[in-house]
Amino acid sequence: MSKIIILINRLPDQPTADEIDVIDQVEAVEKSLDELGLIHEREFVDTNLNSLVNKLISEPDGIAFNLVESLNNNGGLVYFIPALVESLNYPLTGNPSDAMFLTTQKPLAKKLMQSMGIPTPQWWSAKDSVDLDTHKQYMVKPSREDASVGINDENVFKGSDQGILDRFRNRWGDHFFIEEFITGREFNLSVLGGPHGPEVLSPAEILFKDFPAGKPTIVGYAAKWDESTFEYQNTIRTFDFPESDYPMLEQLKEICHRCWSAFHLRGFARVDFRVDQNNQPYVLEINANPCISPDSGFYNAALRSGYTFTQVVQRIINDR
Repeated sequence: MSKIIILINRLPDQPTADEIDVIDQVEAVEKSLDELGLIHEREFVDTNLNSLVNKLISEPDGIAFNLVESLNNNGGLVYFIPALVESLNYPLTGNPSDAMFLTTQKPLAKKLMQSMGIPTPQWWSAKDSVDLDTHKQYMVKPSREDASVGINDENVFKGSDQGILDRFRNRWGDHFFIEEFITGREFNLSVLGGPHGPEVLSPAEILFKDFPAGKPTIVGYAAKWDESTFEYQNTIRTFDFPESDYPMLEQLKEICHRCWSAFHLRGFARVDFRVDQNNQPYVLEINANPCISPDSGFYNAALRSGYTFTQVVQRIINDR
């Protein structure tokens, strides 16, 4: 029987809320592995890659279950782990290194989406000459981070306030990009690999309850991780839609399939959308390593779709 080696990023001495969440994911996966009767073991990884190599060599019949979200608190290095495991020809769950690289290097992901005809908001890299429309709003995002790290209300600005970019350049150097802020609705669609190809799970919409006029309707860091904040308490996920939304939701699902194919995704992923007031969808980003803890969108979309989390874990293991 194969042992499942659960790969986890080693946490700092004082981890933040988004970093601690990986333990919730591990515990959920471990519970499912117990139900499946599979032996498992945790392996914390960091930039000492020799330690991981030695571990995998010592377990030649194992399967690496990848839950690594960063290395030394750097989300831009997350693709190192699947690349290393692949170099050993070792079985690995989740997305391959090329998909992880492309989706975590956000400007590269934007370029690929544009080349493949996948709708995404107009955008510029930090090094581009930027000429913004003074009548529109824009958003600044870090190029290599997930989990809404570095995102709050100040990231949304008017085109007439282009000088704000200097503030982000001082913070991130050239590791950021600017995209047009799409006024409208926000959706997260989770995708699960399977024997018959990818399956788009029940769509979720993010509702921004009682947000005052002028406050950006975004899922920032506080909305995801700080339970004491207005944003956390008033940013609500729903899976319930009127019949009038069904054609638009089918369009979102079709785009998810195109993203899966374009980025050579595998195992599981999540696609985040904004839909404007004319029902035109835009892909904000593709997360090739989404959170799967019990309070996550992916976990709850699976339950809403009629799956147990143990069935999800089994499909992730099988889709290699």
